[in-house]
Amino acid sequence: MKMTRINDRLTVADQPMADDIASAAAQGFCTLINLRPDAEEGALGTRAEARHAGDAGLAYHFTPVTMDELTDADVEAFGSALASAKSPVLAHCKSGLRAVSLFALSEVLAGRMKADDVLSFGQQHGFDLTSAARWLQRRAAYSPLVKGFFDPRTWSVQYVVSDPETRHCAIIDPVLDYDEKSGQTSTQNADRILAYVAEQGLTVQWILDTHPHADHFSAAQYLKEKTGAPTAIGDHVVDVQSLWKGIYNWPDLKTDGSQWDRLFPPGETFKLGNIEAKVMFSPGHTLASITYVIGDAAFIHDTMFMPDSGTARADFPGGSAKALWNSIQDILALPDETRLFTGHDYQPSGRNPRWESTVAIQKRKNPHLAGVEEAAFVELRRARDRTLPMPKLILHALQVNVRGGRLPEPEENGRRYLKIPLNALEGATW
Repeated sequence: MKMTRINDRLTVADQPMADDIASAAAQGFCTLINLRPDAEEGALGTRAEARHAGDAGLAYHFTPVTMDELTDADVEAFGSALASAKSPVLAHCKSGLRAVSLFALSEVLAGRMKADDVLSFGQQHGFDLTSAARWLQRRAAYSPLVKGFFDPRTWSVQYVVSDPETRHCAIIDPVLDYDEKSGQTSTQNADRILAYVAEQGLTVQWILDTHPHADHFSAAQYLKEKTGAPTAIGDHVVDVQSLWKGIYNWPDLKTDGSQWDRLFPPGETFKLGNIEAKVMFSPGHTLASITYVIGDAAFIHDTMFMPDSGTARADFPGGSAKALWNSIQDILALPDETRLFTGHDYQPSGRNPRWESTVAIQKRKNPHLAGVEEAAFVELRRARDRTLPMPKLILHALQVNVRGGRLPEPEENGRRYLKIPLNALEGATW
């Protein structure tokens, strides 16, 4: 194993074997970061590395990346792992190049290194960081800027999407924290978003939901109260409201969508700062799901996940695997370079959270879609959905989210109460 010391905290290396990992521990290293996807030729594999690291007493992080599919989430995950790890840290890939690249990129994104200094930094340590410099150039050309916020409690991704020219932004699918065990709510996620908005000097122009969520509460109303920005959702939300009005036996629920400031019909256009945006109707996961296409980015939430996680379920009330297939085909008809941002990531193999891909990557790598025809997809989706239990918060969340993120009104004792219908979702897997 060839090792290159970057600083007191970080050393990079090529692929270590079991003896090398034990040797690294003996040399005083405390943490091992593996940057190699399991399918990469010559990779030892995360399960084996985690086992060897554990045997040697090393902490272990798995951040599988390739330079041609590198995203902000990967760079931030590496920077976060390095910052929080017990040092010294040994980070490896096939040759050490990716490890040095991610370090340099994380320093640039954190403002501790200039983009123009990346190449010379690599040369100082014997690495050609041309690919990292090109990644920064491509990133600088993206419009809009997208910042993702991952919530590990619900596996959800929230977004602040901004126009660098006007500094106007949209907040997409924000989470209101809720602990079903204690019944407590919190605005920790939403306040994290507000802190970022203030730090970046942004003005919130829109608060957008892609659909009424079944696995977390929406913070749209809270953020509206804090920012004054209008809320919006697709106009088919009225169909979801009508459906759940019956499930909850809720005669007072307004089913006209008036809980939002704007209802977008399919094909509607609007602007985020100076950036053109449009709304695509994307049913299948729910009756009301929409995709926001803003500049060169599309926010697809529960249609497709990252390619290693396939596609979203379509068995909720009002869901349809066939409709989901058609919605996905509409999204895949966008230009191949369109950035796709999903709403959840379930971290297969324990990797770092990821939420950005492209149309081209989804076409090529998503196992539910690559080389798959409609009939096979529908059968695959229906068979898989039959094995999935309902989200643990579905009956809690929908009564909040069909009202735009508004909690139930306080009763005479000043407390708010959720209503949970029994046996309403018959046939659901336990």
